[in-house]
Amino acid sequence: MGARTKQAGAACKTPPRAVRYDPLRAFVFPNNLREARRRAGLGKLLQLSQKIPEIPYIRFSKIERGEVFARADELARIAAVMDLSPLDLLIDVEDPAFDLASWAAPFVDPDPVDPHEEQFAVLLGAALHMRRATDRSLSIAALNDRFGLPPVIVSRIENACKTLDRWNDHVVDGLLRIFAVRSTAALRRIVEEDFAGGRLAPFLDSVSNPELRREKTRARIAELRAQLLDVHATASPPLPRAAAPEARISVRLVAVFGMPLPDGLIALVPTGETVAAPVRGGLRAYGLRIGRPTLGGGMPGNATLVVDPDRFPSSGGLAVITEGAHRRVLTLGVDRHGAMTGYSENPDKAVMIDALDPSDVAAVIAATFD
Repeated sequence: MGARTKQAGAACKTPPRAVRYDPLRAFVFPNNLREARRRAGLGKLLQLSQKIPEIPYIRFSKIERGEVFARADELARIAAVMDLSPLDLLIDVEDPAFDLASWAAPFVDPDPVDPHEEQFAVLLGAALHMRRATDRSLSIAALNDRFGLPPVIVSRIENACKTLDRWNDHVVDGLLRIFAVRSTAALRRIVEEDFAGGRLAPFLDSVSNPELRREKTRARIAELRAQLLDVHATASPPLPRAAAPEARISVRLVAVFGMPLPDGLIALVPTGETVAAPVRGGLRAYGLRIGRPTLGGGMPGNATLVVDPDRFPSSGGLAVITEGAHRRVLTLGVDRHGAMTGYSENPDKAVMIDALDPSDVAAVIAATFD
C-alpha cells in the first residue's frame, strides 16, 4: 500500500451520497467444499489441493471461498478424491434456511469495514466500467498493454473486490493514467463528480446489486447441477462396413436449453433435447435454441447453437452473453480501435463486449438447423 493512497484517503473525509453496496458481493458461489473436506479428514485445503495438482491452489482457494464459480469437471474431480458425488458439493441457495452471511462468516475479514471506502470502491468500479463503455480505445487489450492492468485485475476493480487503499502501487498508477490524474485525491474527486452528475447510474448495478448477484448465483448453480446430472451423454454412430475400428468417432451429446423471452433474451429452460458438440468443445458446452431470428434471416429461430463458456469469442463469430439469469445471442465485430462490439438485429442492439465481465461472454462453436 503506497503512502500516496493513504494520504489521499485521509484527505477525502466527506463521503459521497449514499451508494448501495453489497457487502457479500465477493461470495458468488457458496458451496459445501470446506465442510466436505473437513469430513474427509483433510484439515487444510493444501492437503486436498496436493491430491489434485491440475487445479492451482489459488483457484482451489477461490472456489472453496465462493469467490469464483467452479466448472463441472473441477467439481467432479474434487468429489472423486473425497469419494463423494459432485452434487454433494453444491448448496441449494433456494432453501429458505440458507443464509449467505452465515455461510461466508469464516471467510470475512475480521477488520472493521470502512463504509466510505467500500462505497468508493463501488463508484470506482462503475467509473472504470463507464470509461471502457464510452471510450473505444480502452479495450481489454489496451488496458493490459498500455496501462499494465490484466483482465483479471480489471474485472476485480469493476466488481469492487478491494477498496482503493488495498490496491498496490502498480494498479493505482494504472488507474491514475486511465483517468488522466496525478494523485488518488484527484481520482477520488473525478469519480465522485461523475457520480454526483448521474453519469455512473447506468453502471452501478453491475458492480454491486445483491438481487443481481443472487440471480446470477442461482442461474450458475442450476447450470452446474444440470451438467452434473449427466446431461453430457455419449454415443457412437454406426460405422460404415469398410471403416477400421480405429476410425470410430465418439460423439458427445450436450443438453439443449432455451425459451424465447421479450427483448431478444433467452431463458435457460431445458428442452429435453440434446445436440452433438464439436470435439473442441469444453466440458461446460451446452446447446441453446434461440427461438426467434434475433440476428436476422441468416440465423433462423429454429437454430440450435452450441455454446462454450470456457472459450472467449472472436470477431466475425457469434457470442452468447449473460444478462442476469438469461442469455442473449450477438454477432461480433471489431472497430478500428480494436474494441469488440456485439450486435442484434431484432431487437436492434449494440453491446460493448469489452465492457462486460469476461465470465459473462461465451463463444458459439457450432450451429444446427431443424
